Amino acid sequence: MVSPKRIAILGSTGSVGKSALNVIKNLDGYEAWAISGMSQTELLKQQAKEFSPRYVVAADDSISPSISSADFADEGNDGPSTELLTGRQGLIDIARAPEVDIVLAAIVGFAGLESAMAAVRCGKQLALANKETLVVAGHLITSLAEASGTKILPVDSEHSAIFQAMQAGQEKEIGKVILTASGGPFRSAAKESLSSVTVAQALDHPTWEMGKKISIDSATMMNKALEIIEAKWLFGLTADQIEVVIHPQSLVHSMVTFTDQSTIAQLSPPDMRLPIQYAFTWPERVPGPAPAMDWSQACQLDFMPPDFDRFPALRLGFEVAEKGGSSGAVVNAANEAAVDAFLKSELSFTDIVTACREVLEHHNFEAHPSFEQLVAADRWAREEISKWIAA
Repeated sequence: MVSPKRIAILGSTGSVGKSALNVIKNLDGYEAWAISGMSQTELLKQQAKEFSPRYVVAADDSISPSISSADFADEGNDGPSTELLTGRQGLIDIARAPEVDIVLAAIVGFAGLESAMAAVRCGKQLALANKETLVVAGHLITSLAEASGTKILPVDSEHSAIFQAMQAGQEKEIGKVILTASGGPFRSAAKESLSSVTVAQALDHPTWEMGKKISIDSATMMNKALEIIEAKWLFGLTADQIEVVIHPQSLVHSMVTFTDQSTIAQLSPPDMRLPIQYAFTWPERVPGPAPAMDWSQACQLDFMPPDFDRFPALRLGFEVAEKGGSSGAVVNAANEAAVDAFLKSELSFTDIVTACREVLEHHNFEAHPSFEQLVAADRWAREEISKWIAA
């Protein structure tokens, strides 16, 4: 009997983590060996009782008093009982545990970097949903992956689509990759109206169900800026090999144009379970819970160039992808802090990207920063956003 592949889901209570558990539930030969969550304690307890993982990590030390191993007791389970770990060290421990075959990095933001790096150092197969890992530390992660033999498989729908389309040709034959973007809730809004956008309006994404931070990033199109930077590192591209196109239907998840000018696209209904499953089962494809395209119904596919004036985050993404170094860490941290301020009504919608650019332009650039320098750049950028708000 073949042993099941053991998966550590870092961020199981988020939207990607919940979809991943649904994939595992419908997939033979895979098990959730470890799960982690931040503040959603009750959901974490429910997931632990349903999937009986070997370990649960309460990543936020402040919630550890409200959760214990006794919460996961299952009298009908003959296997080892579920153990509770806490804090950042708990995340690192399960990311590098020898029993783990695949690590799903789905913790949002800079908080997910350290555990993802731990998985890469140990040569784990990394299913990467945390785009900030490569945005912040692309040069470090790719070097570590090359040294350890880690295979990084993208979970973002756009990067998964690129990865799938790339298999239609050889690496040397790739001309450009085209990232598609829904355009978010303000795709057709007048530029003048964006300064008065409310939090509720910005959270109302027309296609995807996502957490608050990612929803705001989609509204500003900073998510696409981060994806530009991620694509550079993930696929070994230059900034001028990456394009963005607006595609409101979100059916074409991205495309690759080869040197003979043939463009290969990956299509599917917008459902994160498909790229998650492919990152788990690659190089095989197996039946799963994601829906298929319904070709019995008429559909329309629209594509249009992005408006860089309305969405200046895109230009920022290309600039950071070209410059590299510490730029990604600074823009990512500034954006996280600015989005948090917007959600608290301390910053206007249009000031999110403006603040990010100003912080980027005033930072001390490092071409080849160490991990410690990246941590320092992250901290500095967040402090600068606080000063920017208070000014």
